[in-house]
Amino acid sequence: MLRPGGGGVLLGLAVAAAAAIAAWLMGWWSPHAGSRLFVPEDLARYRGGPGDPGLYLALLGRVYDVSSGRRHYEPGAHYSGFAGRDASRAFVTGDYTEASLVDDISDLSSSDMLILQNWRSFYEKNYVLVGKVRGRFYSEDGLPTLELMRVEAMITEALEANKQELKDKQKFPPCNSEWSSSRGSRFWCSQESGGVSRDWIGVPRKLYKPGAKEPHCVCVRTTGPPSDQTPDSPPHRNRGDLDHPNLGEYTGCSPLAITCSFPL
Repeated sequence: MLRPGGGGVLLGLAVAAAAAIAAWLMGWWSPHAGSRLFVPEDLARYRGGPGDPGLYLALLGRVYDVSSGRRHYEPGAHYSGFAGRDASRAFVTGDYTEASLVDDISDLSSSDMLILQNWRSFYEKNYVLVGKVRGRFYSEDGLPTLELMRVEAMITEALEANKQELKDKQKFPPCNSEWSSSRGSRFWCSQESGGVSRDWIGVPRKLYKPGAKEPHCVCVRTTGPPSDQTPDSPPHRNRGDLDHPNLGEYTGCSPLAITCSFPL
């Protein structure tokens, strides 16, 4: 989460600006897409009840006509609390009480923002965008607020982190593991371990990640050049990623064994 203070503010605003441009290019803030501007009191009339003008809900300030999903959102339905308001917080918390059916997401994490991004993509795909609601995320001119820019920056950051995590997982797939009270622990590698299909098996190693309290077991390629080799790198030693500085061997396990067992 972005916080005031020194260079972090400048970096945060730069990221937010980049996210705003990206969102504009994707059409999130297009003036022609759902150009009607609601005030919360007006949006509250759209709960789908008798005499109501429609059935709308808002997410991150964007208002969608959910009439085609009436059975989910109409009065008495399971998600009726979302109708006629921006209840962005409840999309993450799963708390449908009045206290959580609000648009305040200021204390949510980057991973929570990804949940909101997934929901936003869902509504963009399945329902009609009819406007924006003035308040936390859009100004009285229909322009994004600093709060929305902050949210977009967090989403961008989380997407980049997920991309890097996937890349790291391809490089160092998690080991298979098991534990029993009679046999102790066992780690082993296969061509499918960690859910990563590959043409090599690898050997178990401890991977020490910055900030992590404990290392975790990963499978490491034992032949060929290192994964991070560049054209100007010295000739490789045909040891794959075994010499990576963040890796450690398991005591008592043969360095090239694909299975390591640790009896009690």
